[in-house]
Amino acid sequence: MTLPAPTWTPSARELERRRVRRRDRRRRGTVAAAVTVAVVAVATWLVVTSPGWPRVRDLFFSPYHAWESFPLVLEGFALNVASFLIAEPLILALGVLVAVLRTTVSPWLTPLRLLAVVYTDVFRGIPTLLVVLLLGIGVPALQFAGVTTSVFWLGTTALVLSYGAYVAEVVRAGIDAVHPSQLASAEALALSRTQTMRHVVLPQALRRQAPPLLNDFVSLQKDTALLAVLGVFEAVFRAQDYGNYNFNFTPMVVAACLFLALTIPLARFTDWLGRRAMRRERGR
Repeated sequence: MTLPAPTWTPSARELERRRVRRRDRRRRGTVAAAVTVAVVAVATWLVVTSPGWPRVRDLFFSPYHAWESFPLVLEGFALNVASFLIAEPLILALGVLVAVLRTTVSPWLTPLRLLAVVYTDVFRGIPTLLVVLLLGIGVPALQFAGVTTSVFWLGTTALVLSYGAYVAEVVRAGIDAVHPSQLASAEALALSRTQTMRHVVLPQALRRQAPPLLNDFVSLQKDTALLAVLGVFEAVFRAQDYGNYNFNFTPMVVAACLFLALTIPLARFTDWLGRRAMRRERGR
């Protein structure tokens, strides 16, 4: 005869603890909301009562210019999103490749390992803006046969090269953080070094480094605006062009709102991944 599974019911003391925790969470939430509303209200009052607010309002927050420029800025923002979507998987692939090369120990791969070190040192040391300018202006000047002269593709390539170096170091940190026992277990199962890297090390490294990787991609979305220095008609360039013609900077605020609409959800998703990883490490 199968006995019924015992059911656990919380004791009166545990129920009291839960009530206290709920009450503390509500109290902290109420205090946080009240303080936030007060700070925002004071900051807003200081801004709108300043002597120069009417002039700033007309220059940066004009409803008429916001409505007129929105279709143009939105059309340019599509190029920012396209550049981001093209560059992101390429950056991840390049970063993983460079990170793996830097962790190799085979003497036959020494030239590639040195090349990976030089690549990360150079492209992490040069500002991204300079990389965009060097590729966007220098490559067409070389007049290579069969090489594109499109400033959009050259600018996106510059972002890939610049961010690939940062992502490579993030992935390498994740690889180094994998516990040696994992490598020993893979060796005991007669896995080759390539199989160990592919099936054991990389999955754990990428999972652990997901929050910092997503932070890099949030920064990448913002830095697609650097393509404006090459004359790409993306959101910032179109906003600047409209503002120069109409002597109004409201389109810049419109472009900033579009970037925020994309980066804030990515940032909150990154925070959620970080909290979930912390809960897993603490066994919750």
